[in-house]
Amino acid sequence: MSEQLPNALRDHAGVLLAQVLRFEAPADTVVQQYFKRERRLGARDRGRLADVVFGCLRHLLRVQAAATDAGDADAVVDAWLDGRWQTLTANEMTAEVAADMPDWILSGWPWQDQALAMAEAFNQPAPLDLRVNVAKAKRDAVQAALARDGIETEAGRWSPHALRVLGKPALQRHPLMNDGTLEVQDEGSQLLGFLLAPRRGELVVDFCAGAGGKTLQMGAMMRNNGRIHAFDVSAGRLSELSLRARRAALTIVHPMAIKDESDNRLARLAGKADKVLVDAPCSGLGTLRRAPDLKWRQGPEDVSARAATQRSILAAAAAMVKPGGVVVYATCSMMAEENEAVVEAFLAEHTAFSIEAAAPVLARQGIELPADAREAMHLDPLHHDTDAFYGVRLVRTA
Repeated sequence: MSEQLPNALRDHAGVLLAQVLRFEAPADTVVQQYFKRERRLGARDRGRLADVVFGCLRHLLRVQAAATDAGDADAVVDAWLDGRWQTLTANEMTAEVAADMPDWILSGWPWQDQALAMAEAFNQPAPLDLRVNVAKAKRDAVQAALARDGIETEAGRWSPHALRVLGKPALQRHPLMNDGTLEVQDEGSQLLGFLLAPRRGELVVDFCAGAGGKTLQMGAMMRNNGRIHAFDVSAGRLSELSLRARRAALTIVHPMAIKDESDNRLARLAGKADKVLVDAPCSGLGTLRRAPDLKWRQGPEDVSARAATQRSILAAAAAMVKPGGVVVYATCSMMAEENEAVVEAFLAEHTAFSIEAAAPVLARQGIELPADAREAMHLDPLHHDTDAFYGVRLVRTA
């Protein structure tokens, strides 16, 4: 079904898409910078433009195949708006075009028997998931409070702390967002915290904390009893964590920027942590519903280049774990090179560690995922309606 846009907006869409397709920066950054320059665009127009640009990115190969000139952004926008890309026949498309996915990703992911269905799931816009801060409120009470304000949600399918927002309400300035009761966090990401399963009184390390979303989740799970060290190489990403922790009524969070995984200051925690979470830097390909440009901005060489760093980070994190303790290695990627291969190399060199099956750990917390014979946790948009995540629980011999 074709979509109508005023000529002025259609022109904006062509200009903006051309800038995004240079792949010089993340698409969401390019879009936001464009909107800052074009201040006359209202909120509704900005939303429509973003939908067009990200729709073209999700289905770039099909839209280019249907366009009169695949290299011209205006022609690509026209093919999107007119819906011609949806009428291509099977004979007009290679497997790569039909999936709107680069061949190197299709050949490398673990769903060869469901390739097209999985690609379609990845090519849908992501829902908005919230995490209830259980240190401050119960999920049912928060859901009821949102409903009173006209914001409809449904309880998460897997995480006991998750709410999925229905529709597109304005949430940024809602009191529950501003006072630390609610945080935006994909439901799959929340399950990583449950896989680590931090408990009250424990010493926990969030080794690649980023902006600290999982740090705050773990602090709430620990009922603000214990100690969490949040490390990251980016002081900028950590800069607001102390403020967010205070807002969330958490006093056990201690952020610190480090040089890298070999920072000498980490030595004081050697063999002392009960649990360590490693949300390793990765390709981010599991988040294609949110950042579809990632599949076009990267190649297999980018995935391979991260492997050594991922192995080094996991080894450094594991050094902090005390006997009987746990490290969870996780990525938002579906590629074995970033997941199983890293863990296999680690286990070959660190014989004191072994894999503990994820399913029983989650089941003890009331989380029953679809049956999966693999010991690690694997999430994906087709079977779980979450971003794609890999998480493995590694236990050090007591």
